[in-house]
Amino acid sequence: MSITAVIPARYASSRFPGKPLARILGKTMIQRVYERTAQASCIDRVVVATDDQRIAEEVEKFGGEVQMTRADHATGTDRLAEVTARLDTQLVVNVQGDEPLIDPRMIEAAVAPLAANSQIPMGTLKTPLLTWQEYRDSNVVKVVTDVRGFALYFSRASIPYPRDLLVDDPEISPGSLGLFRHVGLYVYRREFLLKFAQLPSTPLENLEKLEQLRALEHGYPIRVVETDLVSLGVDTPEDLARVEAYLQTL
Repeated sequence: MSITAVIPARYASSRFPGKPLARILGKTMIQRVYERTAQASCIDRVVVATDDQRIAEEVEKFGGEVQMTRADHATGTDRLAEVTARLDTQLVVNVQGDEPLIDPRMIEAAVAPLAANSQIPMGTLKTPLLTWQEYRDSNVVKVVTDVRGFALYFSRASIPYPRDLLVDDPEISPGSLGLFRHVGLYVYRREFLLKFAQLPSTPLENLEKLEQLRALEHGYPIRVVETDLVSLGVDTPEDLARVEAYLQTL
């Protein structure tokens, strides 16, 4: 089975312009994401998808593969679909370009169900919530799944709600109650991704601003694999400093 990882990378960012080219202990962030992704045993090919020539030149400089895309894409998924239409591959892994510490084992875990079952169109990851602050934070997307591991819903809201327990009890970890945060790494069957990008947006997707709800609202299942592995994403310069501090401890 052929599996390609695509890393969408934009230069423009309201909170951190030029983020993919930010340097982390001598390497740009996009290089670190690329190298970590390539370490996943299931990945045959890694491609950076960008509309910015500066990012493209950096990827070529460190020996990576890059493909240029249109600049008018509304979402990273649309950019991913443009590149996927040119690829001869069976599965596509969408790796966020601001995850310089992505663990290759996370990619392998997300891919496994789709590699084993051709009926699953899409997959992603979840990890236990560690604090009640995360549980209440609308920037932390929560996910609930059925007994087979398929998504029932994704939300920025605090779901599910433990009615008979005191939320904020410092003696209880929300993860121990089966409360999970969504990890934004996706695996798609190629044909489904191309179809998904053409589906009309849906009410819940627009309300929560979560693209994955479009798949659920149109009736497509999403397999969600649990992982205890975590990664430090970079949204701000302060996040970048935290990643550098972590790497210096290794």
